[in-house]
Amino acid sequence: MDYFEGLFLGKLWSDTDFENRRHVALFILYGLFVDGLVLLTYWTGRKLPIVGTWGTFQMVILIILFLACPFICFRYYRMPLWGKILVLIEKFIKHLLIISFSISVFIPYLSVEVGDLQEFFVDYLNKTLEVYTEKYYETAGTFATILGVVSGGMHVVLVFAFWAVAAVVVPGLLYLVYRMIQYGYDWVIAKLVIRKFFIKRKPTKPTK
Repeated sequence: MDYFEGLFLGKLWSDTDFENRRHVALFILYGLFVDGLVLLTYWTGRKLPIVGTWGTFQMVILIILFLACPFICFRYYRMPLWGKILVLIEKFIKHLLIISFSISVFIPYLSVEVGDLQEFFVDYLNKTLEVYTEKYYETAGTFATILGVVSGGMHVVLVFAFWAVAAVVVPGLLYLVYRMIQYGYDWVIAKLVIRKFFIKRKPTKPTK
């Protein structure tokens, strides 16, 4: 329970030590999860329910939940159990919206049809090997083909490794940016609004 409270509420509102620990694995798992949903959407050609759609309605809901976050969270630990559960459900819904947004960012880049993937990869490999072979033809002579295959193969492997890493890192960075923006907004509201108008301070004793 403490883990989910720290994850959903964030450092400002949670009394757990979630934010004081490094959670690199969390962002990696988040990236892998988003990638899995993106590939599932791409492979099936259908939008997934709940997390597979993104439009004006989802954007408005996310903005409302974003703006309401500090007012929802600041009394979390004073709420009864059912109130805490409702808050965590709200946070879970907001995270689903963030996932939907991440999916909507990546899907447009998958422009090659599923049935054309094999042909696309073969053409890319052949063109890459051809470019490197022509590059070494004048200097290496008969060894141009060998050098072209080795260099071109390494180029292809590095390119795919780069995109594989980026596919995991970028969703994690989007999630991290969202948390940082939410924290900044919550901090400002907590300082300027909540502490001034919603939290009653104990009256100070009159000085003699």
